[in-house]
Amino acid sequence: MAHGVVQVTNPSGSRWRRRTGEYDTLADALAAASDGDVLSVSPGTYRENVVVDRAVTLRCAEGPGTVRIAPASGVALTLRSSGAVHDLVVEGQDTSAAALLVEACAPELSGLRLNTHSAVGLEVRDGARPTVRRCTVDNPAGLGISVLDGAGGLFEECEVVAAGQSGVSVRGGAGPRLERCRVHHSSGAGVSVTGEGTSLEAVGCEVFEVRGTGVQVSARATGSFTDCRVHRTTGDGVALDTDAVLALADCEIHDIPENAVDLRARSVLTLTRSTVHRFGRNGLSVWDPGTRADADHCEIHDSTGDYPAVWVSDGAVAILDACRVHDVPDALFVLDRGSRADVVDSDFAQIRNTAVSVSDGASVQLDDCRIRDASTGAWFRDHGSGGTLAQVTIDGAQTGVIVTKGADPTLERCTVTDAAEAGVYVSAEGRGTFTGCRVTGSRGYGFHVIDGCRSTLTRCRTERCARGGYEFAEPGPVTEDCTSDRAAVEEVPVPVPAVPAGPPVTQPATQSYGLLGGVPGQRPEAAPEPKAPARAGDEVLGELDALVGLDGVKREVRTLIDLISVGRRREKAGLKAASPRRHLVFTGSPGTGKTTVARLYGEILASLDVLERGHLVEVARVDLVGEHIGSTAIRTQEAFDRARGGVLFIDEAYALAPEDAGRDFGREAIDTLVKLMEDHREAVVVIVAGYTAEMERFLASNPGVASRFSRTITFGDYTSAELLQIVRAQAADHEYQLGEDTGEALLKFFTALPKGPAFGNGRTARQTFEAMVERHAVRLAHIDEPTHEELQLLYPEDLPELP
Repeated sequence: MAHGVVQVTNPSGSRWRRRTGEYDTLADALAAASDGDVLSVSPGTYRENVVVDRAVTLRCAEGPGTVRIAPASGVALTLRSSGAVHDLVVEGQDTSAAALLVEACAPELSGLRLNTHSAVGLEVRDGARPTVRRCTVDNPAGLGISVLDGAGGLFEECEVVAAGQSGVSVRGGAGPRLERCRVHHSSGAGVSVTGEGTSLEAVGCEVFEVRGTGVQVSARATGSFTDCRVHRTTGDGVALDTDAVLALADCEIHDIPENAVDLRARSVLTLTRSTVHRFGRNGLSVWDPGTRADADHCEIHDSTGDYPAVWVSDGAVAILDACRVHDVPDALFVLDRGSRADVVDSDFAQIRNTAVSVSDGASVQLDDCRIRDASTGAWFRDHGSGGTLAQVTIDGAQTGVIVTKGADPTLERCTVTDAAEAGVYVSAEGRGTFTGCRVTGSRGYGFHVIDGCRSTLTRCRTERCARGGYEFAEPGPVTEDCTSDRAAVEEVPVPVPAVPAGPPVTQPATQSYGLLGGVPGQRPEAAPEPKAPARAGDEVLGELDALVGLDGVKREVRTLIDLISVGRRREKAGLKAASPRRHLVFTGSPGTGKTTVARLYGEILASLDVLERGHLVEVARVDLVGEHIGSTAIRTQEAFDRARGGVLFIDEAYALAPEDAGRDFGREAIDTLVKLMEDHREAVVVIVAGYTAEMERFLASNPGVASRFSRTITFGDYTSAELLQIVRAQAADHEYQLGEDTGEALLKFFTALPKGPAFGNGRTARQTFEAMVERHAVRLAHIDEPTHEELQLLYPEDLPELP
């Protein structure tokens, strides 16, 4: 046994106890020692399992590192009494035990070096409260430091230089404090805190070079980190899960390839005066109902990936107060119903794509914020998405505010300056209420509202907009007290004519994902959605037949179905079957039923087991074309993936191939789509739709496009009689009836109606019915007690005037 001599003294005892006792082993020395004794250990290697159960002091007789405790197996050093151990080297070789174990006591440990291949380097348990200073743990086989079972203690200037699992693990109701500690080169989490009643306080600590998550807090545990750094991990920087609570103050998180800070499952984070930078995915990602992040005076910047800096989804809430987000692809993405972001007195700058994106029913509240140098300032993407922007300034964006697909935000006293295109752009059934807003110096229109979107503009003002202050498509927005200088050279304010308010136009709500497809891999891997029971083919065909008009379309669809059905029968009979191309081109005017037929076509193919689900995913250029190189292919792939097992319906597909394309990214979307259709020809049916002449240009845009779409179905305009049928159906659905002469009046109305490019066909019929309902309401409002019949009947005088 290579060891020296252990001397036992008691400096505070009586005269006879002050004499020196010398022992060959540590075990003998400890057996002879009493509380208060000092064991001075001579240099050497002591291959014993040492158990200290008296309040003694162990120290090296000739300086730090000269004494090694290195048994062949088991716990090398066990402390069960509140003494002190200084400057020893502890070496454990048992992968099922700790190298140094502290149980139910409060010793002082300093200057220890734990060079082990053990299950745990230093384990503190059973309510122990050690004070550990300047100790080093090197344990590539297991945990670095483990504190559990109600234990705690103070760890000062300690270092975990390697760990095969977590560097520091706190669980089972433990609650230690770390001051100026360093944890690095661990193969699990750098610091892991888990379990109800478990907590960790860390001050001035550093976690880095971790093969996993830097700091993991989970399962109702709590933590507080002040003046700490987390960097150079392979996983997330800081991760909270399952009711975890964490406070970070004056911290820095950087050089993280994944999410810098990630919260899930009702976790709560408070982030104060902290900086997050150089992250590969999200700087801050917040998921799930009940999850909440509060950031105060924080900075998030310099993303190294292609993801939003702040991501809020699945019903979570994020609050940003006096924060700065800059030099990132996208600043803030909020998506899913119930998700919310409240942002106060914050700055978003140097945003390559969209500063604020709201989709899938989410909402935001921005107060007194500034957005500068973004491709898009704020984008409200789809039905149910909205919120309020109050006193927000957007400067130097490509487009200031975009509202699409039924989104309905409120903007109050906002300012858009120097937009490269429109200051405010509303399309695709977008709405929005704009009060006291100003657009200045736009190189496009100030407010550009297309597709007849019914936004509301009150006391808005445009100045020096190159193409004009306001551009509206009928029926257009409702305006009141809005003014414009008309153009940069004209300074006399010109009032915008007020448009009377009308009843809201109700459209079927459809799910839309928008450009969020450009954020690859954000959602966790989920089990495939269960296949909804497919309707019987006869039932779906019956619905197709019940559509008004479209006789030629119905024949074409039935021919395709017959080809597929007979081909299946031939295959079962061992015969060769024709392989009709299922991808289709729909041409014709808007409002002629193209989307409805596409949906039914998908259901029919699902009933024939040609498609797995038969669902419809509807997209347009805005959903596929990105704002920088590479993002278009990602968004197109995402849209294609959402349509797997169903139909991908691309409306106004010709917009992907504009006549003067230049460096337009739409070509990239077409090229990506052609390849996906070839690589996954059985997985998705693609239908492209648009005006007849423009679709011919689209088919000629890529050599592979025309070969993928071998069948074109033309949707003719409805006749006046068919438009009347649509109105009758609308009336029946809403429990109205047409009066005796109303049908004839409607026929004359539709015949006289101008049939220009903006003629809406089926949409025109619906809008006519809604206008009749409005005029009917105005007429009956002056009758004190209208009869049941009067409440139902629509008369010729209820028809709107011809434009």
